[in-house]
Amino acid sequence: MVKIGLIGGSVTGKLLEEAEIVKFGTPYGEMSSPIEVGKIGGKEVAVLYRHGKGHEIPPHKINFRANIYGLKEMGVERVIGVSAVGSLQKDIEPGAIALPDQFFDYTKGRIYSFFDGPKVVHISMADPFCPEMLDIFHKALIDLRIKSKRGGTYVCIEGPRFSTRAESKFFRGVGDIVGMTLVPEINLAREKEMCYLTLATVTDYDVWADIPVNSKEVVRVMKESEKNISDVLLKAIPRIPDTRACDCALSLKEAGL
Repeated sequence: MVKIGLIGGSVTGKLLEEAEIVKFGTPYGEMSSPIEVGKIGGKEVAVLYRHGKGHEIPPHKINFRANIYGLKEMGVERVIGVSAVGSLQKDIEPGAIALPDQFFDYTKGRIYSFFDGPKVVHISMADPFCPEMLDIFHKALIDLRIKSKRGGTYVCIEGPRFSTRAESKFFRGVGDIVGMTLVPEINLAREKEMCYLTLATVTDYDVWADIPVNSKEVVRVMKESEKNISDVLLKAIPRIPDTRACDCALSLKEAGL
């Protein structure tokens, strides 16, 4: 049973020691990739590549239900989602790492729940991110002196296109960063009573700023930030306790009718 799950790109898999591949099916179809299991800082960790091992799955085609179901089947209790985001605020600079504590859902065509009936569940998402995980990763970022932002709102859009200028200006009124992969990954993790944290690399200012965002710039900054992501994962993961002190494991207690 592996208690910690990492969902991200190639940088996450590179950190694994003694890695082995685990393949199995889910009732929701194929996961984005087989799960790789190994150790990071002495802790056993399961890694899943959100966009596929070769980054071939666009954000609106990710099988989020299969991914979260698969990690839960492995025994995962805590999910760390690594992603790239744009900044909606001037003080959140490209190259920083953001740890949001809220989100605003602007997606349009995704499957958001495991509960499609006949059981009806209304899960609370008032505080969607795990406070214990936020504390652990925030302290690790401070110790490493990595430019970071704790708290704030992640605006999740459908993708795969970037925002228009009008949309970006609207998003600035409700959020601090903008990305394409948080929802419904975080919703589904909550339904499975898993802790969830986003570790978001800020790659650019979104198009409310003067220079429009483009894919080449996003990839360039993401590459430059890989060491920071690796360093914080190596620092924070060994600090994650085996027993949870948060309420994430009680998410379904009062959610059903």
